[in-house]
Amino acid sequence: MSKLKFYITRSSGFTLIELLVVVAVLGILAAVGTVSYNGYVTSAKKSSAENFLQQASLAQLEYYTNTGEYYPSGTADTCSANENTSKLLGQDLFNDEKYIAYNEMEFYFCSYASETTYTILAEDQNSDCQISLTKNQAIQRENCG
Repeated sequence: MSKLKFYITRSSGFTLIELLVVVAVLGILAAVGTVSYNGYVTSAKKSSAENFLQQASLAQLEYYTNTGEYYPSGTADTCSANENTSKLLGQDLFNDEKYIAYNEMEFYFCSYASETTYTILAEDQNSDCQISLTKNQAIQRENCG
């Protein structure tokens, strides 16, 4: 009887296919995570702008109590939110031109008023998104997706 020797070989590593599958799965997870994170950041900036609009609304009421009129930094036709109007709004309503973190929020702000009402406007620096708040606390969003 001849003795046949059977050798059992043991693999101590991964095959190339297994490594490629793992890399592909990690790539898919990273792509999904990046898209979700970017959506979260955009949403957080919009929420920050809306929160500031509510703070500015309270400041408008205090300004009205002190002066008998609402704070205007423009009219409905000329209210163009930019860095200067944001600084003026911070300076005149909050006594600090650096109060508004418009660079971090990526929104600029302006305000316009009449004798009986006011509107505070936030415009996204990078898109056409506009958020406005009126005296009756109605928030309106345009082109904010």
